[in-house]
Amino acid sequence: MEIKRIGSQPSGKGPAAYFTGTVRIDPLNNPPEPARVGMALVTFEPGARTAWHTHPLGQTLIVTAGCGWVQREDGEKEEIHPGDVIYFSPGEKHWHGATATTAMSHIAIQEKLNDSPVDWMEKVTDEQYNK
Repeated sequence: MEIKRIGSQPSGKGPAAYFTGTVRIDPLNNPPEPARVGMALVTFEPGARTAWHTHPLGQTLIVTAGCGWVQREDGEKEEIHPGDVIYFSPGEKHWHGATATTAMSHIAIQEKLNDSPVDWMEKVTDEQYNK
């Protein structure tokens, strides 16, 4: 058994290569192999978002605070709220983040395949974000 005490893992900034705007990542769980599931609490300030990306084994988001947007490739942008649970299928190209005026936090849960939980792609343009 391992207990991760609050404050025992440092917060990090969302890397500029993969995020637009101010994003804080608080790791929740990243157990050693053979476990594959990792979790983080991700907080997006207004206007902040991920780049387009996919997950080899899918991703689940649980919105915990604020108001945000999610969009899959060739789909409409959809608003998300606390308590909403969003599942992206393996390989489904998507992005997620805060709305233009409201911050949003979610718990992100994804599995690693070949030691990687995500494949990053191009950034979401302002035009795509504001559409």
